[in-house]
Amino acid sequence: MKAFTCHTGVAAPLLRRNIDTDAIIPSREMKRVSKLGLGEGLFAGWRYTIPGGREANPEFILNQPGYANTSILLSRENFGCGSSREHAVWALVEFGIRAIVAESFGAIFHTNCIRNGVLPVVLPAAAIAWLADFVQADPQRHRLTVDLEHMRVRCEGVVTEEFDFSLDAGAREMLLKGLDPIAQTLLENEAIARFEQARAKEHPWAFRLNGTAVE
Repeated sequence: MKAFTCHTGVAAPLLRRNIDTDAIIPSREMKRVSKLGLGEGLFAGWRYTIPGGREANPEFILNQPGYANTSILLSRENFGCGSSREHAVWALVEFGIRAIVAESFGAIFHTNCIRNGVLPVVLPAAAIAWLADFVQADPQRHRLTVDLEHMRVRCEGVVTEEFDFSLDAGAREMLLKGLDPIAQTLLENEAIARFEQARAKEHPWAFRLNGTAVE
């Protein structure tokens, strides 16, 4: 997975409460078993004029020219609540979203973000409102920087306003190093092999293959 250290990009204020995973990607858009091909279905119920269609809704913020190439979302409380579908994060990743700044997140969605290289940042409502006002004035020029190394959100060209955030140390390390749980486990290959060899000597009966002890 792609490592996250520091990202600067266009931010779109999607200031709604309780945006659930079905709003992020409706079930009718989940026609694949892979992570690919889901970006087109992102926010399909709001992004297109009719269900299942592809005519862009000009009122939806991500369809507006000022928010072209959005890679950061600003939102309110409980973003990603609802079902546990990981497709929601996969769709965000394919669309190009690298970070989501919200008042709070659905617990499973938050974990899925970490496992797929998307940084979920929790900030107070007042900070998000300030950031939203800042980017709305000129979205393409008023970009945000989300700095995971220093745990800070900054506004491009503005040195007086910075917002610190916190993140679990394990999650921070996974994102900084670009490690999903499988990659993290593989880092311990040598230790796992040593453990297996020791266990095989102590309990050879548990390691027999076709009646023969594994050497």
